[in-house]
Amino acid sequence: MLFNLFGRSPFQPLQKHMEKVAHCIHELVALFTAIKQGQEKQVQEIADHISSLEHAADRTKDEIRNNIPSSLFLSLDRSSFLEMLSLQDTLADKAEDIAVLVTLRPMKLLKTFEEPFLQFLQKNIDSFEMVRRIIQELQDLQESSFGGNEAKKVKAMVEAVAFKEHEADLLQRELLRALFASERELSYGLYIHWQKIFEVVGSLSNISEKLANCVRATLDVK
Repeated sequence: MLFNLFGRSPFQPLQKHMEKVAHCIHELVALFTAIKQGQEKQVQEIADHISSLEHAADRTKDEIRNNIPSSLFLSLDRSSFLEMLSLQDTLADKAEDIAVLVTLRPMKLLKTFEEPFLQFLQKNIDSFEMVRRIIQELQDLQESSFGGNEAKKVKAMVEAVAFKEHEADLLQRELLRALFASERELSYGLYIHWQKIFEVVGSLSNISEKLANCVRATLDVK
């Protein structure tokens, strides 16, 4: 089926995979809501669900790679396609990494950094949603021969992803200050654990920006 899709468009399989990645990312809100509410059993269930969703995304990625034509479409360089697919896959991987991290030990969102963290999480998801929209636009971009108003629209969206990534960086600094202020309330191990979680959550906007720039690079050579 995916091979037949390639015959019509290089972007439909990419978009199909991105939707599976989105399922992984969206579950992060429910995951941290359960942590906030102290529902440890639900945290584990959601984490397991994210792992299942990531596995489904992996299977789609492998199916795409196994059926990709040796001579890819005139509209898109093969290496660019594979880079986009790889970055999307990394986003799903990071969602699973976060899910695993929060189940390694009992987690609690302290009031001192609860609000900054939830804002930080949402900003990273916003960055992802913007690049997801860019991937959804690729079909229209191809139909416009990668030029005209559609290309301008996508370039503006790429810049918006970069700005959201910058906003996420600023929020992460604020979040770290809030974590430092909570240092006495946390064991050393838990303190380091939260730092790692912040780092992986922050990677969502970083990778989203890389994916957006990959699309932009494709436009620049057209």
